[in-house]
Parts: sequence; C-alpha cells; structure tokens
Amino acid sequence: MTASAWRLRRAGAADADAIALVAGATFLEAFAGVLDGADIVAHVARNSSAASFKRYLAEGAIATLAEIDPGDAPVGYTLLTAPDLPVEAEQGDIELKRIYVLAPLHGSGLGAALIARALDDARDAGGRRMLLGVYGGNRRAHRFYEKQGFAVVGERRFLVGATWHDDRVYGRVV
Repeated sequence: MTASAWRLRRAGAADADAIALVAGATFLEAFAGVLDGADIVAHVARNSSAASFKRYLAEGAIATLAEIDPGDAPVGYTLLTAPDLPVEAEQGDIELKRIYVLAPLHGSGLGAALIARALDDARDAGGRRMLLGVYGGNRRAHRFYEKQGFAVVGERRFLVGATWHDDRVYGRVV
C-alpha cells in the first residue's frame, strides 16, 4: 500500500459496516499481545459493531473514512463525538473518540491526514479544543499525538473487556 493510493471522505450511517471492519481489525492489531484476547473480543463486540457506529452517527458524531485504491477498501477512520472524558470541560470541547489506521499504512502520512481532517471538522462544528484518550502503554501513539501538537491534560481508567487500564487524556486547541 502506498501513501498516494488512499483518500479521505465523510462517512455516514451507510458506512457503518466498513468502519466496524476497520475498527475491529485495527484494535486487534494495536492490542494483540498487550491486552487479554478475550478482553479484545468483548471490547470490539461491545464498542466497535456496525450498530455502535450507526448509533454514534445518529447522535451527531462526525466520521471520516480512509479508503485505498484500487477497490475502495476501508483502511482507517476517525470518529468525533461530544466529550466523555474525566477532564474539566471547556466550552467548545470535542472528543476524537477514535482514530485508527491499518498497520501497513503506518508512517504513510495517513494518520496525520486523518488528524488534520478531524481538526478541520472540529473547527467547522464550532470546536475549540480537541480531546482524546490513549492507552497509557502505547508509546508510539503518545509520540504521534505529541508530534501533532497534543499535550497531556489528564488521565482516566478505561475498561477493556474485564480489565482496567490507565490511559492518558490529550488535548489541543483546534
């Protein structure tokens, strides 16, 4: 897969199956060998089903889908929602609830393009600050978000399956 072969587009309810496919695959890629396998399966079934994404979108979430040519296969996505993080809320907060890219495209610029699109979408929606939560042990993600201008603004405990994990909460002005 090459960087020039992907493109971004706004996703809607009709894309819920594609988003769910990428969500499950990328969560497994990111956390296999880190989290318990049964916890991964339970988490994906509960939080990354097509029905979950349809619900988010019906509630006003903004989703972007990354697709690759040829064939328009889904390879990444973002999901912006109202914030649900344990930090002091500020006027204009928006949460980057999900951002994932399939591993073969890491380092291709797709992640940065998805962040840029999410920032534009947040700004267009009246957002002033973007927040996101990330697994505390994911050093690669920490470096990526910090390179994109995010800074740690808090912490949270996050349940995956039956196991609690410590996350960092990042924020940045949009």
